[in-house]
Amino acid sequence: MALHSDQLVCRTKIQVRFSDVDSMGVVWHGNYIKYFEDGREAFGNLYGINYMDFYHKGVLIPLVKINCDYKKPLKYGDTAVVETRFLNCEAARLQYEYVIYRNETDEVVATGLSVQVFLTPDMELMLDFPPFFLEWKKKQGLA
Repeated sequence: MALHSDQLVCRTKIQVRFSDVDSMGVVWHGNYIKYFEDGREAFGNLYGINYMDFYHKGVLIPLVKINCDYKKPLKYGDTAVVETRFLNCEAARLQYEYVIYRNETDEVVATGLSVQVFLTPDMELMLDFPPFFLEWKKKQGLA
């Protein structure tokens, strides 16, 4: 996944807990999606555009697509780093790419992509960026 100069990146450390692993001591596959979520939340906090900002402006941002490509397993006690990249696009949506690394070795253990759309409180699809989000993009040099 190539990093472009117009993308914003956040790196988040995750300590693999006992509750994250299955009976074989390997991180359960669904927790990688949770790690992506942790990355999105950290990204929002770092760049000043978190979930509550959307909520307070009356905008819902449900996931409509998420995928994960598993490369190598994480195990109990590992420290992972989730690299979350905002993908700037013209369509009215939020799109992120993820790379999860094993912190100790810098090995790539998983990659992924997520797409979220903007909805009104009445669950109507918004075809344009919400004004406050467009302002955020301008402040980041993305619009």
